[in-house]
Amino acid sequence: QVQLVESGGGLVQPGGSLRLSCAASGSIFNIYAMAWYRQAPGKQRELVARITGGGTTNYGDSVKGRFTISRDSAKNTVYLQMNGLKPEDTAVYYCNTVPALYKYWGQGTQVTVSS
Repeated sequence: QVQLVESGGGLVQPGGSLRLSCAASGSIFNIYAMAWYRQAPGKQRELVARITGGGTTNYGDSVKGRFTISRDSAKNTVYLQMNGLKPEDTAVYYCNTVPALYKYWGQGTQVTVSS
């Protein structure tokens, strides 16, 4: 079974940048659109950005213009470049398919934006 492993999170000051990676253990990008989701403490999980098989991208209003999702199908990896980070971006970030499938939820990677 394909597994998704997120990495790249950390502690960053407001205005800083991080690049998250999501590595798939198998080829699923040709089957599903992929997305980054996040969940902040006490809040519901939300979709942050998604990318289709054709490369079309969509972003949540709160990250539009600051985050960029990309995909390297040869490496079975999806990326999320996050610039201009704000404290409200603090959350655990996950990657999954669109729509999200329970079997693909991983541990996520923690992003903390704080001075």
